[in-house]
Amino acid sequence: MTDLFPHEEFDEWAESYDASVALDQFPFYGYRQVLATILKLARVRPGMAVLDLGTGTGNLAAGFARAGCALWCTDFSEPMLAQARRKLPQAQFCRHDLRTALPAGWEGPFDRIVSAYVFHHFELDEKLRILRALLPRLAPGGWMVIGDIAFRDRAALEKVKAELGGEWEDEFYWLVDESRPPLEQAGLRVRYRQVSLCAGVFVLTVL
Repeated sequence: MTDLFPHEEFDEWAESYDASVALDQFPFYGYRQVLATILKLARVRPGMAVLDLGTGTGNLAAGFARAGCALWCTDFSEPMLAQARRKLPQAQFCRHDLRTALPAGWEGPFDRIVSAYVFHHFELDEKLRILRALLPRLAPGGWMVIGDIAFRDRAALEKVKAELGGEWEDEFYWLVDESRPPLEQAGLRVRYRQVSLCAGVFVLTVL
């Protein structure tokens, strides 16, 4: 398994992660607005079962906890999970790599499967493979809400890249126009909302 983003890098980042995202710098422009948009588009209500993929320090999960949801949270970095556990002692946690099957006992069904700032670490084919594997975990009428670094098309990405200069870092960022057809072919209806110049939120429902 290719490891372009080893967990050790995130282990080291865990203590300072919340301070990093609070700076509102690339790639986290609009970070708080992205989390708020995920929560809004998830249409949460008390008692919902929510799976948070790549929970990090638990910032997205905290919003669902405040809404009265039951939470299952995964991350491949144990130090990140330690931070999240301090914020959300009521949630269920496990160390897990999204590229592998969910552990026993985590089959769901989940009313919502959510994620923030995770899928840009994977190439499009891997994004699709992971999402397809999660479809059976959704409860009837459930859907996925994915917030991430994303651009409507290549031209929008190149514009931001040119403006940022040396601040830019290349990763596997979403291009909505290129991602929509294969997502639909995978059986998902796609809605997308751009939130900041470099981030947006996908709502994925089963066709």
